[in-house]
Amino acid sequence: MDLILNTFGTCLTKDNEAFMVLHKDGKQRIPPADLHSIQIGRGAQISSDAVLLAIENEIEILFVDNTGKPAGRIWSSRYGSISTIRKGQLEFVRSKEAVKWIKEVIQNKIENQQALLWTFVASLPELNRRIEHTAMRIEKYREKVNKLQGETIADIARQLRGLEGIVSRIYFEEMNSFLPDEYRFEQRSQHPATDVTNALLNYGYGVLYGKIEGALIRAGIDPYIGVFHRDEYNRPVLVYDVIEKYRIWVDYVVYMLLAQRVIGEECYSVKPDGSYWLEGLGKRILIQSLNDYLSEVIPIKKLERSRLTHIDLYAQSLAQAFKAKS
Repeated sequence: MDLILNTFGTCLTKDNEAFMVLHKDGKQRIPPADLHSIQIGRGAQISSDAVLLAIENEIEILFVDNTGKPAGRIWSSRYGSISTIRKGQLEFVRSKEAVKWIKEVIQNKIENQQALLWTFVASLPELNRRIEHTAMRIEKYREKVNKLQGETIADIARQLRGLEGIVSRIYFEEMNSFLPDEYRFEQRSQHPATDVTNALLNYGYGVLYGKIEGALIRAGIDPYIGVFHRDEYNRPVLVYDVIEKYRIWVDYVVYMLLAQRVIGEECYSVKPDGSYWLEGLGKRILIQSLNDYLSEVIPIKKLERSRLTHIDLYAQSLAQAFKAKS
């Protein structure tokens, strides 16, 4: 499981060969074998003994910001990237294979968005014809992505961003139509969110960023060397590439929480500037729901594994592709 520490004053220490969580309501002892990761928000603390215990048991430690994204990470030195993967990764970024790869990633994202819209129709069958029309519109843009030609990413980057942006706008407009009236939003907003739905999406994507970054690191890949997204100082840009394949998992969880009206006013706050932020209860509900969803076993390419394991397997296959280029 993932241990989430986001309540002010909570402290994680070591008790013999186990973790001890100290909080205002008491304490809880957790064996290392029960943990996959430890996520620490602002106001929580961790002792050096607990850090070393996590490293010894290959449990990743993430320090997360208010958007759910990792602001820092501690991991075992056993995850260190080997030079052949890193060298191959640099070669891959400059190759024609990178063009094919990112086109496949974006097409996969679009296909997933189409499939999720059809999933929503089950609850509102009267929108079937509308979604059929929307799916056809989106498909035309997917075909345009497929037809893009170039020797390097730079040759198609501008066109690809434009096509991806158009599809995303169409997709979120339709997703909005399936939400209860009180959760509908005017447009996709990121930093900051201007409504509770976007606050949930942003935080969910932040959690997913952390899981994908961890999978890349464990596979020996440098998450700071991107393929499609521009290199940014101190930003894991490859995570921004890979996450496109899996964003709809967050979309689905957020949609289900809102459709079931699980998120109440106590789950978020509105700041004086009009921005929306999840509070402790909202974060806990979203994180638990997302973790449960990622733990479900599903078939991908005839292999039945949890969604989280599929991310790890994809990272490993990507590492092998990079290694082959060295």
